Parts: sequence; structure tokens; C-alpha cells
Amino acid sequence: MAEHHRLMGGKLHVYLRENSTHWQCSTFLNGRNWRVSTKEESLSLAKEFAEDWFLGLKGKSRAGELKAGKTFRQAATQFQREYEVITEGERSKSYVAAFAMILRVHLLPFFGDKILSEITPGLVQEYRIHRATSRLDRKTGAPRRPARNTIHQEIITLRHVLKTANRHGWLPFIPDLAPPFRGSVKVSHRAWFSPEEYKTLYEATRERAKNPKNPRWKKACEQLHDYVLFMANTGLRPDEASRLEFRDVAIVTDEATGERILEIEVRGKRGVGFCKSMPGAVLPFERVVKRNGDVPTKRVFGKVQRELLNKILAELNLKFDREGNPRTAYSLRHTYISTRLLAGADIYQIAKNCRTSVEMIEKHYAVHLKNRLDTRSINVRKPKPGATPLKKYGK
Repeated sequence: MAEHHRLMGGKLHVYLRENSTHWQCSTFLNGRNWRVSTKEESLSLAKEFAEDWFLGLKGKSRAGELKAGKTFRQAATQFQREYEVITEGERSKSYVAAFAMILRVHLLPFFGDKILSEITPGLVQEYRIHRATSRLDRKTGAPRRPARNTIHQEIITLRHVLKTANRHGWLPFIPDLAPPFRGSVKVSHRAWFSPEEYKTLYEATRERAKNPKNPRWKKACEQLHDYVLFMANTGLRPDEASRLEFRDVAIVTDEATGERILEIEVRGKRGVGFCKSMPGAVLPFERVVKRNGDVPTKRVFGKVQRELLNKILAELNLKFDREGNPRTAYSLRHTYISTRLLAGADIYQIAKNCRTSVEMIEKHYAVHLKNRLDTRSINVRKPKPGATPLKKYGK
């Protein structure tokens, strides 16, 4: 703490946290710690607020209105214990660990000692403000706002903990956690490689594999070239590809088409799924087998050569799409989905093969593909009515 003052005979503490301009106050009463922000930058005003707050707590304590309950920290501990056991085998260890990281790094420092009943929509909004302003850029001094999806994941974790408390009867109802002032969210397509850009990329990786800038990097360059072809012809997520072992892949002749394809048993964030590749994935996989051996438990690709991929993308001026979205190894999955849709593949079958939903594909992929628009339906014209002959009377 940068500065600390004791009041009321040492029972009340007023202090200033690092990287904060607002004074905080705390006291120990009825067997637990109580803390609150004074929301004051002036020390004298903060002391006045703290004394009034302390006397108010004392009054509630004498009247029996100050009842302690379970804290957020206790509910978080219970949630972690339950979630790890209940979802075993259904969620990957890294997915479960992500919740623990969010709690440890972000939520517990802010909500940890709060009584569950004190977590109101207003306090959650204060948390959003805290996350948007607490981290400062070292060079500019400006706040570094987290990404919208980052905050979304943190609020999801917060909701899990509050639901756990509600199930155990520690919290009578779950507060409204919806973000206020939320406007419509722009639906943007995922960064992908158009057919021309994809051809430019794999030709560059093929050339780098034949003529690496350093002979020691030849194997890594060959592995990257096969990785690019494999990913763009299977649609696997990068984390699924990194966990892929040789025993999970089989080269088969497809009964429906008569072509050689790969049948892949995929282990990812949604558990175990299955994928049937395009024929273009077979030859890269055979090269990887020849290069690394086919020990069943050995990983096909393992860790991605991210630095090499980024370097090649930068050289080709393909690192960002026209909207400024960065292209990564994940963009190869987006390329697979988009090119399949461009070829007229059934969207439901693509969703099943990629272990995702039709809604996600419609939202993030199909919206920007021009051939998804039916010109016959759009440019339909109402036929002009023919001339009505005049009725002649007297005949």
C-alpha cells in the first residue's frame, strides 16, 4: 500500500492502493473484515466518509442487522471443486484451468472478501470500469482496455460462481450481470485466405521448404508447409491439430467419392469428434509420416511454428485482412469453411465436420460469401399484366 492511516483507536484503516487515486477503508467487525471504497481522492474527505461508514456498521451490529455470510472466495472454492469433478472427461484440462486463472488473477482480487449479498449489478459495473482503467500502457500511460471477449469470459466465470452459491442457498437470487449501454455488436467475418491468397501462401511455404534461409531450418519449413496444406484441407482448430497423434488418423478410400481421404478422430474443447478431410490433406500427411515416423502415440505436428508462419505472412503482406483482422493458424480453419461454402457444400454437413453449429457458420462465415446469394430470388420480377380488352356492348 502506498499510504496507510489508522482511525478510531486503530479499529478503522484508511489506505491508498497502488495505481489508484481513490482512498479505501476497512475494519474488522463481527468476525470478518469489511472493506469499501470511499470514492474520494481527498484524504480529509476520505476520513470523514470512513468514520461515518464505520459508525454505521457499528449501529447495524448493535441492532442485529449486520449479518455475515459466505464470501465470494468461499463460493469460488466450491465452484472450482465441483466443476473439475463434474466435467471430468467432458471438458479439456486447459479449459477448466482457464476458469481457475480468471478467478485467481482477476475476480478474487476484486470480489474475494465481499459477502455474496454485496455483489450487486452496480458492483459488477464497477468491476468492468476497474478492468477498463486499471492497466496502463507503459509507453503512453493510456488505459489498456481488455478485449470484449476477455471481459465476456470473466463475467461467465463470475456467473458460474454465483450460480454455485445460489444452488447451496448462500445467495437468494443471482444479480443481473448483463452489460448496460450495450449497443448492437457488429458481426464481422473471421479472417481467412481467399483462394488467390491461399495459393500465394502455400506456394511461399513450398518454396521455403525447398530453399530454407538456413539449412538447419529445413525440417521446420517442410513441417510448416505440410501443416498449412493439412489445416486448410481438414478445418481442424490449431489446438486440435497440436494434440493430434498418428493413431488418430487413418487413410481410407471414401465409398461415396472413391477418393483417398483422411478419417480423423479429433480431441478438442468439445471432447472427441470426427472429421473427414479433403483429398488434398492425404499427401501432406504421408510426407509427415515419412519424415517423422508413424509411432502411434507420437504427435503429428505438436507445437506450431508460429514465428515462422508470422514471418512468411508478413513477407507476403498477408498478416492482416482488409478490415485489419490478424491472420493466424486459426485462419486456415476459416479458409477451409469458407472455401467449402464457396464450392456449394451443405452447411449442415460442414458444421458437423468442423464440430461447430450452423448458427456460428451463418453468423461468421456465410455472411460474406457472395455466392450464398441467390440471384434468381433477389432479381425476381413481377410479370407485367397484359392489356385487358374493352368490353363492347350491344353485340
